[in-house]
Amino acid sequence: MYSIIVENLTKKFGDFIAVNNINFCIKKGEIFGFLGANGAGKTTAMKMLCGLLLPTSGTAKIGGYDLATQSKMIKKNIGYMSQRFSLYDDLTVSENMQLFGTIYKIEKKILKQRIHDSLNELNMKNFANELVYSIPLGWKQRLAFATALLHQPQIIFLDEPTSGVDPIVRREFWGLIYKTAAKGITIFVTTHYMDEAEYCERISIMAEGELKLIGTPAELKKNMGVLTTDDLFVKFVNR
Repeated sequence: MYSIIVENLTKKFGDFIAVNNINFCIKKGEIFGFLGANGAGKTTAMKMLCGLLLPTSGTAKIGGYDLATQSKMIKKNIGYMSQRFSLYDDLTVSENMQLFGTIYKIEKKILKQRIHDSLNELNMKNFANELVYSIPLGWKQRLAFATALLHQPQIIFLDEPTSGVDPIVRREFWGLIYKTAAKGITIFVTTHYMDEAEYCERISIMAEGELKLIGTPAELKKNMGVLTTDDLFVKFVNR
């Protein structure tokens, strides 16, 4: 069963083609890495998949909903976490979760239980009444991820979620990603850390608006005759 189906998706801004005729499918519960240099078209493609931009042509189904006609339903059924986390520093951890839960229109009693469960799972109960600006970056990262999952989306989009944190915190965060995918939630993640690409079940590489490579890290490294994803990306860029 596929959570995301993309067919010939294209986005033009005037004469400029930002995303050019891309095609791919992502299975339910899959961790899919979306890689590419700045200006490759990743952000534009992600905005379309999140229902924030309408395509110029082509089609996509996100969680079973049509991108062209059901963008509101797509937004209700996905989670999104950016590298800036979108948290409010002057609110407490608990208040941030309550705010976003209200935006998602989660019933008050259900929201209270979900916040309780999330804080327990993340070992953040002791931070519940702390202002967000005062907690470490790694904990902010966990909070942003938990907040994006409050409404129990089918798919979560992570836009460079580990940017700026140290390697140990990054590994811990990927542990959360694995736990989430094991529940059947599809993970769509962009990253500029090539070692993180190894954690994905499949990766793709975009360049000049086109999807140039797609497959498992092992498949792509073998096909390109390299040993690491760093070497894969360098060889791809320089070929």
